[in-house]
Amino acid sequence: MAQVVQRRKRRRSVEGMLSAALRYAALGWPVCRGAAPSGTGGRACGCDRVGCPDPGAHPVSATWGLEATTDSEKIRGWWSTDPEANVILPTGRVFDVFDVPAGAGVMALARMGRAGVHAGPVAAVDAQRYLFFVATRSPVDEDEWWSCHLDCIPERIEESPGLRWHCRDSYVLAAPSVLPSGNAVSWIRAPHTSPEETSLPDPITVLDILSDSCEEFLPS
Repeated sequence: MAQVVQRRKRRRSVEGMLSAALRYAALGWPVCRGAAPSGTGGRACGCDRVGCPDPGAHPVSATWGLEATTDSEKIRGWWSTDPEANVILPTGRVFDVFDVPAGAGVMALARMGRAGVHAGPVAAVDAQRYLFFVATRSPVDEDEWWSCHLDCIPERIEESPGLRWHCRDSYVLAAPSVLPSGNAVSWIRAPHTSPEETSLPDPITVLDILSDSCEEFLPS
């Protein structure tokens, strides 16, 4: 029964993957293909790397930064040939993403609500991490950037245990991408359907609240 349920969940997610990629592109958010969460021979990832360190949660191509696009025809072509590909959103272009433990994310959302602070889009990854989408930093603030490539994760902010800042040269897995567990990335607060309506909050305001929440949720 569990396998049947998992197959159904996977089928629904595959059907929505192209639609989601096109919706993000319509918002002006570049997308690229992510590896499928399962491969041949019982491997956890569809890529060709043995012992993939991040199964189903990284781009298909090492040149993802150049390939990412909002071109709907190119996106349709990608998913017509690779319908099980997950959806990757590069960061540091239209938005940055703060990546925190789910418990700290829940705490931060409650605090934002009480303080009247706009949270912006927020996604959940396998009930373990929350992704807070915020306005990207300008090139003037180069000292605020961390880089992330195919085989690494963003550096953690030392003063805020458990908090990662995805910005230029980094990326996040987007809903409804599927993880090896069979669970899908989901929106807690979904973006609006048009760029004009999708307001991204100031990163420093959100960072302050997330930092406090991470420190309380994960005391050093």
